[in-house]
Order: sequence, then structure tokens, then C-alpha cells
Amino acid sequence: MSIRPIVVYGEPVLHRRAQTVETFDDDLRSLIADMRETLAASNGVGLAAPQIGVGLRIFLYDAPDDEGVQRSGTVVNPTLVTSKVPGTRPDPDEDAEGCLSVPGLNYPIARADWAKVTGVDEFGQPVEFEARGWFARVMQHEYDHLLGKLYVDRLDDRWARKWKKAQKTLGWNEPGHSWLPGTDPDPFGH
Repeated sequence: MSIRPIVVYGEPVLHRRAQTVETFDDDLRSLIADMRETLAASNGVGLAAPQIGVGLRIFLYDAPDDEGVQRSGTVVNPTLVTSKVPGTRPDPDEDAEGCLSVPGLNYPIARADWAKVTGVDEFGQPVEFEARGWFARVMQHEYDHLLGKLYVDRLDDRWARKWKKAQKTLGWNEPGHSWLPGTDPDPFGH
């Protein structure tokens, strides 16, 4: 197992739809073990394979649900069904998200309050669960990575302008940026 660098916005793999996993072997389980170690070192709540430069339909989560129960798992080739996303403006205090591939920044985004995730684990065994509230937000965020979308691509006009300004200032218009959890400073100050 090893900690892998997390690629930053602008890296092409983050902006392409991830490919379906077809082979469930030791290489896949080794990749997922690296993802687990990377997620733990990053202090994040979720990690998708594209975030470590691998364009496969895999994400991990390690986050509390709305009842405070810590939920951890792996979903390979997931599908996601959600309730309707509210049409109201996102609340900057209640609806802010961050992303390991947009390190150090947070912006509010509207998300559905309920999600159902189905897929398989690293052994090809079925996975299915429902998520509500903040945990549903995490599921939608990670699933978006597999579609080639980052949460900043979904911001409303007001926050999108702030993001574009920050993106230009940070130089995240081009590929080649990454950070290594556990070695580089934690961009979110954990």
C-alpha cells in the first residue's frame, strides 16, 4: 500500500468520464488499498479514483451519516439516484463543500437531500444503501468525479465567478498540479 498524490483541478483525468471496471483482481484491490491509505492521510471523507489520476469508476467514503454513525466503504461501478435538488440558493454556511482536488477552497452548492447508491465492492459483491443529508452530499460529490465533474463545475453564477478568479490566481487552468497527503501541508488545516 502507498499514499498516492492527489491531482488538482485542470488535470485531464478529472474532466473525463471514468471507465467501467471490468476486472476484479489483485491489481484492483491493490489500487483500492492505496486509495484507502491516501484517503486516511488526506483527512478527507471521500476519494474517487480519478483524484489519484486513475480514470476508473471507483470511489471510497469514510464519513458520518446524519445519525453520527461512521460509514466506510468502497463502491465500484456505482449508479446514483437522488431526490430533487432544491432550486433555492445554497447557504454559504450550511451548503459549503470542499474537495481534495480543489485544495483549500470551499464553496456552497445545492445538493439533493437523499441518495441511493448501488454498485459492487472490490470483490464484485453487491453494494446498495441510502444516504440522507450531509452523507448524501458526500455520495453525490464522489459520484460526480466519475462523471468528469467537480463540485466547482456546478456552482451558481455568484460562486462560479469567485471560483474562476481563484482558479486563475492559483494557476489551476493547466494540468500538472498535485499534492501528497501526509507529506505536503494539509490544505484544509486538519
